[in-house]
Amino acid sequence: MKNSDKSGEKEIVGRTFRFAVDVVQFCHQLDQQPGVGRVLMSQIVRSGASVGSNVEEAQAAESRADFVSKMSIALKEARETNFRLRVLHSAGLPKAVPPDALVSEADAIRRVLGAIVSSTKGTRKPSAQF
Repeated sequence: MKNSDKSGEKEIVGRTFRFAVDVVQFCHQLDQQPGVGRVLMSQIVRSGASVGSNVEEAQAAESRADFVSKMSIALKEARETNFRLRVLHSAGLPKAVPPDALVSEADAIRRVLGAIVSSTKGTRKPSAQF
């Protein structure tokens, strides 16, 4: 793997860790508000933290296929988190803690992970499909 690829991997590791922390903090703030469903919050925390967990696991992959598998799972979890945050946002919840920045970051991470998976597989797809 090229040096630029390695620095990109390290960047996504840190970025997904920060994202997980931000998701946990966001959901903690949500928990302070009445009327916000705890089920949706727990799902967001689970999928948001899973993104970073799978990226971290990919760093110790035993093969290229294992790396692609872990990063693909991270991509799926990023998509799931992005979806749930958008649902929460579109539903107008929460009023005091807008998730706009988290939605944007989840989308950006999703795009980066999609590019990593595609380039690692050697099957670059148009970015509109991510």
